[in-house]
Amino acid sequence: MTLFDLLSVFSASFLIALSGAMMPGPLLTATISHSTKRGMIAGPLLILGHGILELILVIALISGLAPYVNNDIFFVVVGIFGSFILFWMAYGMFRAIPQLHLNFQIEDTQSKNGMIMDGILLSLANPYWSIWWASIGLGYIFHAMRFGINGVIFFFIGHILADLVWYASVSIAVSKGRSILNDRVYRQVIAGCAIFLVGFAGYFLYAALNVFNESVL
Repeated sequence: MTLFDLLSVFSASFLIALSGAMMPGPLLTATISHSTKRGMIAGPLLILGHGILELILVIALISGLAPYVNNDIFFVVVGIFGSFILFWMAYGMFRAIPQLHLNFQIEDTQSKNGMIMDGILLSLANPYWSIWWASIGLGYIFHAMRFGINGVIFFFIGHILADLVWYASVSIAVSKGRSILNDRVYRQVIAGCAIFLVGFAGYFLYAALNVFNESVL
């Protein structure tokens, strides 16, 4: 094992994770929503929660959980559970729209902790996060384990750094543009995000039920 090997693991992990992070999903929606209210800290805090969950998952996977997550039953359970979480979040957003107004002040510690928890819950609610880890992530972890624990560490640092770079960039872009936003535009953005979550939830529920039907039949 050489430093070049570890840097190769890091670089590949970073690029693979970045390609996934840049795809639209619930975490991106939440980043845009929180960034309009809480500024550029929103992205890093959401990714902190996301990273805590992924660290736990990586530890579980290298500890022998892999055979239990790479199957249809796991996808169906996560897909149905995740879709209802997303529906619930969208419902809460729709209900809040009439009372929403722009507030660009950084929130207190409780709000920050709430964003960290959002990062965890939104990751759990996204079935394709689980599928990514059960396929691409799992395969790359096995590759990184060829270089021992250092390989896994470099894999995880590259992976989470890609998420941090992308979502921090989104938060900065949104927060810097807040001077052109008003309450009406803000509510329209939140409504659009809520509609997106409904569509996302419906799609994953449909996918989970399809897999369930195929496995039963």
